[in-house]
Amino acid sequence: MTSASRPTGDHHPTGAPHPAEARPAGDRPGADRPRSDRPGADRPGTRRPPAGPTGFADVGKHFGTVQALTGVTLDFPPGRVTALMGENGAGKSTLLKILTGDHRPSTGHVLVDGERVELRSPTQARALGIRIVPQEPEIVPHVSVAENVHVGALPTAAGRRLDRAELRRRTTADLERFGFSGLLDPELLGSDLTAAQRQLVEIMRALTGEAKLIAFDEPTSSLSEHETEALFALIDRLRAQGIAVVYVSHRMREIFRIADRIAVLRDGALVGVQDASRTTEGDLVRQMVGRDLSTLFERRAVATDRVVLDVRDVTTDHVRGVNLTVRAGEVVGLAGLVGAGRSELALALAGDLPVHSGSITLDGRPLPPGSPGRAIRAGLGLAPEERKDQALFLHRSIRENTSIAVLERLRRLRFVRRSAERDLARQYADRLRVRTPSVEQEVRTLSGGNQQKVVLARWLARRPKVLILDEPTRGIDVGAKAEIYRIIADLAEQGVALVVVSSELPELLGLADRIVVMQGGRVTGELSRAEATETAVLRLAMADDITTTTAPGAAS
Repeated sequence: MTSASRPTGDHHPTGAPHPAEARPAGDRPGADRPRSDRPGADRPGTRRPPAGPTGFADVGKHFGTVQALTGVTLDFPPGRVTALMGENGAGKSTLLKILTGDHRPSTGHVLVDGERVELRSPTQARALGIRIVPQEPEIVPHVSVAENVHVGALPTAAGRRLDRAELRRRTTADLERFGFSGLLDPELLGSDLTAAQRQLVEIMRALTGEAKLIAFDEPTSSLSEHETEALFALIDRLRAQGIAVVYVSHRMREIFRIADRIAVLRDGALVGVQDASRTTEGDLVRQMVGRDLSTLFERRAVATDRVVLDVRDVTTDHVRGVNLTVRAGEVVGLAGLVGAGRSELALALAGDLPVHSGSITLDGRPLPPGSPGRAIRAGLGLAPEERKDQALFLHRSIRENTSIAVLERLRRLRFVRRSAERDLARQYADRLRVRTPSVEQEVRTLSGGNQQKVVLARWLARRPKVLILDEPTRGIDVGAKAEIYRIIADLAEQGVALVVVSSELPELLGLADRIVVMQGGRVTGELSRAEATETAVLRLAMADDITTTTAPGAAS
């Protein structure tokens, strides 16, 4: 990321509580966990079958004058995976919060095992067997993975001293049981975990104890393909054990891979529930956003012959001998599997990682590496992969996040003109359709799609010549994706040279004029729009010998 977007001490990525400040013991993850060595402790799969489903009966919810949910009746049958889909703002999060006791419905009621219940707290919901794996994990930074998983139910030896040997034994057994062995070290500190490992810890927390229903909220947003498959295998086992699973995701392939049925929300109302095997992506998109999937990637080729970014033989700690050119008005996609070096290349071009050899030329002028400030002044912007951790000041306003890269333009003498700053933020909030009542709203309260628009607003205000977008639509809904695609098309028409890093192949195939494929830190090939297919891209991304690959566009 660039220096203009680097978080400061005002930025709190996780908000994780200190153990002493954590929830009461009964409300902590794992607090009600039955142990295999306790008398009568049941293991998953040995529960008595429920008398009826868990779900909602005519649930409505309003916040003041805003109606968030209207008359939602939906059940989650045991032993089935129900996908919950809808645009941001459709009501998915509100529905989950009612199910887990964080919100109480304004009308209607919640059913647990077919019985009407009034959930007053997450503690009560957990005691009834309802669990959620949140999108944003809460990890205690200065304690181990094992302690994070079992916080609130730590084994003790004589004198209430923590029994670390028993804790490690339990955690190792859990890792084996859940299929996460080799993905997590029980002794690793919370502060040293990757985003994917943090998510796995949160999943393990939710699986402790006897669960009737487990809700996963965007669980794979930071997981690799291998980790995702491990999660899906786990969900398959939960289904076989008769546990109801709710799966919230914007990723169509995941939905069709794991779901038995799909429920779609739109504007706070349930549009319908369908069998996953009898519906299509196009059907779901039309239900969610009211338009056809084919319209998402509508853009015309506007690339010129003028090379704006020219990368020659760039080598860093993570990439080797990379060559890349991007022309004015061109969208170049960077494809590759996890570990290919795409994000590291983006960071090196933006000056955030050192370059050992090679050259970078921007608009005909050499760009000295290793300085984010020089890259920004030369006209290069980067919207990084982890927008919350790497790009946004979450506890600052939309106004402050938008203006941070152009403060010198807004200064009079030594002071920033607040009126000019507000006008700038409003201009780009309107242009990018950021859904907010005020540019003074804190960014942390926005949906993922609107947060991404604020990152883009920052760089549009800077008027870049080159804009690198790393996973620009990760974790956002189909409607927000369509708006991001429109913004990319608009920028290309204005002559901006764009590099888009994405793990979603349909996205790259729809957006890019050319696709450059990487593996193991090297470019393995390049495909024109006409040559690019999922098969061709994957063949290059998984090439065993990058010097003998025979796929179209393979590097020689």
